[in-house]
Amino acid sequence: MGQKIHPTGYRLGTIEPWASRWHGGKREFKALLLQDKNIRDHIRKEYGSAGIPRIEIERTGEAVNVIIYTARPGVLVGRKGVRIEQLKNELQKIAGMTVHLTIHEVKRPELSAPLVAEVIADALKRRMAFRRAIKKAIQTTMQAGAKGIKVEINGRLGGADMARTAKEREGRVPLSTLQANVEYGTAASRTTYGIIGVKVWIYKGDIERGQKVNYRQAAGGGSRLERGGRRGGGRRGGER
Repeated sequence: MGQKIHPTGYRLGTIEPWASRWHGGKREFKALLLQDKNIRDHIRKEYGSAGIPRIEIERTGEAVNVIIYTARPGVLVGRKGVRIEQLKNELQKIAGMTVHLTIHEVKRPELSAPLVAEVIADALKRRMAFRRAIKKAIQTTMQAGAKGIKVEINGRLGGADMARTAKEREGRVPLSTLQANVEYGTAASRTTYGIIGVKVWIYKGDIERGQKVNYRQAAGGGSRLERGGRRGGGRRGGER
């Protein structure tokens, strides 16, 4: 089961919190869902160099609250907050309403699966040997305190004529245990031989029954708000 379903979707509603928290009726739900996707795609495309593993979206009747987790907040904010103001204006054009931004710094990027996948993808792009890139990422993550990590890459590894898969694993990675806090991340490396896909699973321990993963606490609890922004934001209706 753990190999046949997305690890995040498998744990939604159990220990994994929703990344989009809002309620929409039948008529506007489709448009709001597409808007969420456009917001995430724009942030990752234009500001991906800031190391963004997670984007949460909350909606009220008057505004959209976008919560961004980043390993390099200085890159995202810019000098004197210039880039964050630019991002706010761009998102307001996409949403068509007021947007409030909240930025949380990821203190331990070595324990974030999407960021580890990006590191491996960047190493492959710089033509580092794929086994060396994998082993280096695994060693760094385990030294940071992870209980287990699994890495899988697929493509024309080392310039081979035929695509193949390479897997490395260290420690425990219980894919089918719902209470296991397993973070999953992917990245794509565009090399001269073609695209190489990277998948990373990081096991951080078990979550107590009835509890959910607290990404803000895992990020270190620190946050930086843009001018005029609000922390969090209210909710209307149930979670979606």
